[in-house]
Amino acid sequence: MTRRVAIVSGASSGMGRASAEALAARGWAVVVNFRTGAADAEAVVAACRAAGGDAVSCRGDVTEDADCRLLAETALDRWGRIDGVVNAAGTTKFAHHADLDALSKDDFLGMYAVNVVGIYQMIRASAPAMKATGSASVVNISSSAGVNGTGSSSAYACSKAAVNALTLSLARALAPEIRVNAVCPGFVEGRWVAVHLGAEHYPVHKARFEKIAPLGKTVTNEDVAEAVVWLVDGARTVTGQLIGIDSGVTLGLAPPR
Repeated sequence: MTRRVAIVSGASSGMGRASAEALAARGWAVVVNFRTGAADAEAVVAACRAAGGDAVSCRGDVTEDADCRLLAETALDRWGRIDGVVNAAGTTKFAHHADLDALSKDDFLGMYAVNVVGIYQMIRASAPAMKATGSASVVNISSSAGVNGTGSSSAYACSKAAVNALTLSLARALAPEIRVNAVCPGFVEGRWVAVHLGAEHYPVHKARFEKIAPLGKTVTNEDVAEAVVWLVDGARTVTGQLIGIDSGVTLGLAPPR
């Protein structure tokens, strides 16, 4: 079997879907993970095959270690190897950062369970097979919120900061056989953000991002997928990096002249 194989968590929509389809277009085989939305996952599988790759869907909740191991077993049973893992599954709760009563302990723990522990468990389940290839790659979908302390809520920002620290830790621990990097998108266009912000607030936030971004535009799922594919399918000497994909927003405001 010469086709390279990746597991993409949270692949039924958004950045996960775009990443799965982009890898398939490069000839990869992909395990399309979903927790809900089986029909959407099957649509991704069909798109991956149409793009020239191979794919199979697999239901699994990344907060459950047994489900993460099932995803790894699915890849191994079908293709006999794992060359990459893209951790795109994530969750949040929208809450104003100044409203300290908007978040509970359970909100924090729920976000950490998916955004941090889920990534750790997915990497752990896949690590033995990835090490066997001798040159594998993990890409964690983080966020600029983890760098700036911004985003949908303070709990979300904290969870993504933890993802960034986990990325650095495992990049050291799993080298040289496995590279581990993270991408940190800013405002990502699409249904997910639009639904949570609402029809009234979505264009306002989008316009605000475009105004402060040096490149003057927001980010698409395809922009993120392009970086993911580069890190998974190339970038052979890149590990332990947090790649900002935010049109330059993390540069901050230009100093006065």
